[in-house]
Formats: sequence, structure tokens, C-alpha cells
Amino acid sequence: MYRDCALDKLRDYLAGRGLQVMIVPSNDPHFGEYSQPHYRVREWLSGFTGSAGTLVVTEKSAALWTDSRYFIQAEGQLRGARIRLMKQGMPYTPSIAQWIKDEYPDGADVALDGRLFTLAEYRKMEKELAPLCRCVLTEDPFDAIWSERPTLEFNTITALPQKCCGERTSDKFRRFRQAAAVAEDERFVYYLSACDDIAWLCNIRGADIEYNPLPQSYMLITNSAMHLFASLENMGEDLQQALAAEGVELHAYSSFESVMASLSSDMKRIYCSGAISVAHYAIFSAAGADEMEDSMPGGIVANLKAVKNNWEIEGFRKAFLYDGVAWCKVLSKIEKALSQGILLTESMVSSFFVQARSENGFYAGESFEPIVAFGKNAALPHYSVSQQSDAIISGNGFLLMDTGAHYSFGGTTDTTRTIPVGVPDERQKKFYTLVLKGMIDLSMAHFPEGTRGSSLDILARGPLYNEGAMYYHGTGHGIGHYLCVHEGPQSIRREENPVTLKAGMVISNEPAVYFEGEYGIRTENVIAVREAEATRFGSFYCFETFTLVPISLSAVDKSLLTDAEIAWINDFHTRVFKKISPLLDAEEKDWLEKATALL
Repeated sequence: MYRDCALDKLRDYLAGRGLQVMIVPSNDPHFGEYSQPHYRVREWLSGFTGSAGTLVVTEKSAALWTDSRYFIQAEGQLRGARIRLMKQGMPYTPSIAQWIKDEYPDGADVALDGRLFTLAEYRKMEKELAPLCRCVLTEDPFDAIWSERPTLEFNTITALPQKCCGERTSDKFRRFRQAAAVAEDERFVYYLSACDDIAWLCNIRGADIEYNPLPQSYMLITNSAMHLFASLENMGEDLQQALAAEGVELHAYSSFESVMASLSSDMKRIYCSGAISVAHYAIFSAAGADEMEDSMPGGIVANLKAVKNNWEIEGFRKAFLYDGVAWCKVLSKIEKALSQGILLTESMVSSFFVQARSENGFYAGESFEPIVAFGKNAALPHYSVSQQSDAIISGNGFLLMDTGAHYSFGGTTDTTRTIPVGVPDERQKKFYTLVLKGMIDLSMAHFPEGTRGSSLDILARGPLYNEGAMYYHGTGHGIGHYLCVHEGPQSIRREENPVTLKAGMVISNEPAVYFEGEYGIRTENVIAVREAEATRFGSFYCFETFTLVPISLSAVDKSLLTDAEIAWINDFHTRVFKKISPLLDAEEKDWLEKATALL
């Protein structure tokens, strides 16, 4: 098998350098969720296509760690491979370091590509492997052993107009410096590697990374200049002049490390907004600069970016309006086809969304790999349809659709709906309704300023907990403004996150339940934190729902809903019909009227 051949090539490479182990992460040098095919070496070695996972290759064995979203997928994709699946977070699963130490009780040299590990990750691994095993930083070995490795791509970089983003680049830098609270006379350099942070600061967008409208870039900010490193040949002269007018100095992407070394030699202190690779930290350190970590969880830019202004909020509203129209076209088409006995598959339904969204001139691509899953495939939280798995939608079961889009005027969407096909049984109705209750209860929350997402998480999980059920992924992730669909630092999840929810933050609301080998149910709206009222106890917040897609009611057990939850559904559907129906044709409008009828 090709995987065995790939693993053996890596082992030969390591043996030639006196190394016994290599840790291969999912990261690229910018540490984003998605990466170019050039950096998908873990996928090439293992065959596992999930977005999160770490492969460890030793002289005679290999193991892959991934989280609960991908347990079932990884079991299938690793079948027949000489790679052991390690289920991250399970009580019996060893850490990567512990497994390596068990494999090499007398010690080993462990290779890591320094560009693909953050400084924090490297130090943690170094500490956990000590004293007998040690980390060895290596160059990228895969150019030598992966003969058909894709090349890096750089595409056109465009400006996001101020009417879409609402703030000039120079004003964003002013706010950044205020948040950084660095003395004016301090000799410092601020390092940014996250492409979405840089795109937001500079009001630029690109197409270098699948599902993310981003150019590959780095940025260095000093007390006197802002240095942007990007593909200048893909940046028009007008944009270059506009950035220069905002105080941005432009450099070739390939010159980043040399300029970084030059700038560092005259700087006393390094600040990192977000993650810094251990390789880049080594350049700073060699130049004699001291270390200083960013004081804000997730980074200063990420915190600024997370709080959307009025222009950005309006962009979300407009994007969800357009997306709601596309969803209604698709849902009505699915219902009509199934009623007429027309064969549908998962991949066909996925293509319906692209077709419907493409009918407006603002559609700028999908915001993540779409999930269209029927029957037992819906039990995979991050299922991806393939030629082998493409299920026919027929009989009785749930069809789960989780898909989103980018819109060029400045908006990103993410919506999940689960619809029953055929006749749902009582157990299916029960759990469908419990998931819906959780989504509604979180939507109706009122909470004081300073509340963390983890404090609200129980609202979404509570109905399932009461019936002895749960889901393992988070309830809510931040969403970027025509940027990454998964954005921090805010979240709603069980685990503690020190970031509090602030007015202007946009976040998903997606409780779920999965029964392996049977079906899965997930219902997701996108919500924004808004100011509700001020009382003697302080400021209170609530949520505004952006999503404008009807919720299927044919699997709802009304007896499980409270009066307040029923009222929420009816109010939601009234708003959906009012906003969406004028933009549909007569047949689609008739469908929507029935879909949004009072419960």
C-alpha cells in the first residue's frame, strides 16, 4: 500500500540522520485550521483526511492521535494501515510523549519540523519527553521523500472596501497599539503569523487557502513601522499604494525570515499576537531579543477581531439573508424530489447548495467542507462524502446538512439542519426535540457582562443530560467576518475558556447527539452577543439570531417543549417567512409557508 511505502521512506530518512521518531502534526507555518495541499504531509503518510490529528512514526510502528469528532472516520480510514488509532481525551489513551517513552524506555531522538510546532507546543513536548528522550529540530524532510508533493500556491490579493469593514487599516493599528500597551520608546517587535489576523488588520482578502478567503502572509509591527510580507506579484499596484498610504511597508513573502532577523537585532523585546513557531522564535533568540508572551488569551488581534462593529454585523445579517434563500431553495428541492421518488445522493444534495448560492453575484465559495450525511453517516460529526460512502437518500432516516458560505460584501455563514426522511420513530423524535430544546434554550439566554461561554454551555446540553445523552464537541465557535468560519478566542463549550462574551461577538449554537451506526442529529444557528439592558446589577446581554432557515417540525415531539420554546419557534419562523419569502419564486414560497406554519 502507498501508506506503507510513504512511512518506510520517512523511516529511511530518519535512520540516515540518526533519528528514531518523528512527530508529524496537521499544522502549516501559520497554524490555521486549513492548509494548502503542500503541507498535508500527515494525510499523505496516513490516509486520514480529518482536519485535526497528529501522527507519530517510529522505526517499527506508527500511531495517530485525533479527537472525538473524528474517531469513527479515523477508524475507517486507518483500516488496513499499520497505524494505531489513539482516541484523544479517552481515559485509556496515552499522551504522545508517554507512548514514545513506552516505545523507547532507554531514550530516543525525536524529530520535529520547527516551522510546524508553536513554541508552547515544543516546550511542552520537550518537558514531557525528558529526561531520556529529546526533541531534535529538523528541516522539512518531505520535499526529498514526497516526489509528487504539491507546490505552494499564491493567488490574487484584493482589498475589502471600508464600506464593508467599517474601519481603516491605520485605525485598526492604532487600536492594536493601544491594546498592546507598549511604551512609545520601547524597542520592540510584534510578531503575527495568523493569516486571518493579518487580513483583518490590513483589510485584505485572498484565495491561497481552501475554504478561507486569505492570502498567505506574515506581519511584523515595531514602534515605528508595520511590515507586511505577502505575494507582491499577486497584489495590484492600487492596493499596494493604498496599504502604503495606511502606513504599511510591503515585503516579499519569501523575505520574511531575513527581514525578521535584521529587525530583531535592534529590538529588546518580542511580543507574539497568537502563536509563534519554534523555528521563528529561534531566529529572534539568536538575534539577542528577549522573550515576552502576548498577555491576551488567543492574541491581541484575535480579541479585537472577535468583536464585530456595526458594518460587520450588517454584513452578517445580509449574508444570512442570501444564505437563507439558498437553503430554502435546496430544502424545497429535496422535499419535492423525495416526494416524486427521484433518486438523491449525499453528493447531489451538496452540489445543490453550490448551485443555489451561485445564483447571486456575491457568493465567494464555501466556508468549510460541506457535511451532507444520511443515516449512519450522520453519526460522524465531521463526515465527508466520498465516492465510496455516497449514500442514497431513501427509506427512513435523518439527513444532516451542515454547510456555509462566504459572501464578497463581507459575510460568512454556517448553518446545520437535520430533516427526517420517511417516518421517524418515537426515539428519533425524542432526541430530535431534545437537541432542538438545547439550541432554543441557549438562544433565549440573558446573562451578565463578564460571562464566559462555559457558563452558558449547560443550557444547550441540559436537555440531553437529563436523558443520559451528550455530545463531545463544543457547542459554539466564533465566526469570522468574511474570514475563517471557525474563529477564536471566544467559544461555548464545557472546557474553561478565560475569554468572556462581549457585545459584537458572533458565535455558533449547535447542540447535537450521535448514535454510532444509526444516525446523528445536529441543529445549528449562528447568534451574536447583543446588549440587552442595564440594571442595578450591571449590564446584561442577550443573543440575536442571524440564521434564516426553517427548522423541520415533522420530527418534533411538542409535548417535550415548554410554552416559551414553542413561542420561540413560532416567532423564529414568522421572521424567516417575512424575510425570505419575497426572494423566492411562487413554488418555493408555498413550500416555505408550510415549513414555517405555527407549531
